[in-house]
Amino acid sequence: MTINEIQEEIIEEFSAFDEWMDKYAYLIEIGNDLEGFKDDWRLEQNLIEGCQSKVWVHAELDGDKIIYSADSDAIITKGIIALLIRVLSGRTPDEILNADLNFVEAIGLKDHLSPTRSNGLLAMMKQMRLYAVAFKAKLG
Repeated sequence: MTINEIQEEIIEEFSAFDEWMDKYAYLIEIGNDLEGFKDDWRLEQNLIEGCQSKVWVHAELDGDKIIYSADSDAIITKGIIALLIRVLSGRTPDEILNADLNFVEAIGLKDHLSPTRSNGLLAMMKQMRLYAVAFKAKLG
């Protein structure tokens, strides 16, 4: 699936809910399914600056694809980072850097986050793109 196809899938999933409390519950459920984050990745260097809660993002190359792993101590934030991983993990640096992450606005997430969570979302997206820049340089 392409990045845009995954985003369309997420938009469709969230459109099944009319109330934002149901969307939050779904976001929490998505976050609860996030796994695979190793304790030794909970380093200061993996901590996202600008988030009110603690969010760790680890990235590594698998061939020419970036594999992201993440965790958070906040349930909504964990759901948000899980969505970003679903869209961006397993992609090349160029795919990540060229991605228009329109699902965030399409599902109404940006409008329903507090200013601090909204800043955190931007910080998560920025960090994931920075990993893509670094790995692109490493790949040459």
